[in-house]
Amino acid sequence: MTQKHTTPDGLVIVDKPSGFTSHDVVAKMRGIARTRRVGHAGTLDPMATGVLVLGVEKATKLLGHLALTEKEYLGTIRLGQNTLTDDAEGEITSSADASRITRDAIDAGIARLTGDIMQVPSKVSAIKINGVRSYKRAREGEEFEIPARPVTVSHFGVYDVRDAVAEDGTPVLDLVVSVVCSSGTYIRALARDLGADLGVGGHLTALRRTRVGPYKLDAARTLDQLQQELTVMPVAEAAAAAFPRWDVDARRAKLLTNGVRLEMPEQYAGTGPVAVFDPEGRFLALVEEQRGKAKSLAVFG
Repeated sequence: MTQKHTTPDGLVIVDKPSGFTSHDVVAKMRGIARTRRVGHAGTLDPMATGVLVLGVEKATKLLGHLALTEKEYLGTIRLGQNTLTDDAEGEITSSADASRITRDAIDAGIARLTGDIMQVPSKVSAIKINGVRSYKRAREGEEFEIPARPVTVSHFGVYDVRDAVAEDGTPVLDLVVSVVCSSGTYIRALARDLGADLGVGGHLTALRRTRVGPYKLDAARTLDQLQQELTVMPVAEAAAAAFPRWDVDARRAKLLTNGVRLEMPEQYAGTGPVAVFDPEGRFLALVEEQRGKAKSLAVFG
C-alpha cells in the first residue's frame, strides 16, 4: 500500500527571487508541498526580493492577521528620474540633473516622509479602485486618482549616497536606504515622493524585504532550497512568535474549543489577536478581546 502524503500545517518563509510575482511563488509552493492550500501574507512586487510569508494547510487561516504586521526593507532609490511605475520596471517619464542635491536636503526630505504620513499608492499597484485593480486601469490608459491613506514609516535611513550617470547621460544620485514601516506602505511611493520633494523625480531601482513581523531573512529559504527540503515552521511556533500568548487550563481549553466565549484577562485588552494554548502546549485558537470576552478569529485545536 502506498503511504499517503501529508503536508504539515505551518508557515514557509520564502526568500522570493526577483521576477516572480507573489502568486508565482504560491503556485510553485503548491507543487513543492503537494497541496492546493497555500496562501501568502502581504504581496511583494515582481522586482523585489526577500521575505515572503506563505501559509500551508491550516496555517492559511493565520495569514490575514500576519499581513498586518510591521515590515522592514533595504532598497536603492534613484534621484533624477521618474518612471511610469515608480520603480525600474517602468519606462522613464522624465529626467533631471540630481548631482547638486546636498545630503542635508536629502535628510530633510526623508524626515518629512517619516512618522505617520498620508501616502498615495503607486498607480501600477494592486489597490482596488471601485473593484478594479489599479494596475489594470493604468495599463488601459485610464485617468484616475487614488486617495491618500495613512501609513506609518517608523524608520527611514540613508546608508550611502552614490553619484551615478543614467543610461541617457543624466547625472543621478543612488541612495541606499533602510525602511521600517506599517503594512500597506509602498516603498516605491516613498522613492517617488522623495524625488518630487527634491524637485528632480525619483524611483526605486532595487528592493529587498528583510523582515515581516517576527520573521526575518535568516529564517527564509530560496525556492531551490525548499525544493530540496521543505522547511515548515509549525503553526504553533509561528503563532507564538507573532502574537501574545495566553495559556489556559484544560477546562477552559475544552470550553473554548466548544465555542464558549471565555472571560479574558485584562492584560490582553486592546492587544489585537492573541494565540491560545492548552496545558500540553497545543495551539487552540487565535482570539481577540471583545468586551472582556474572547472572540474567536480562527480555531486550530
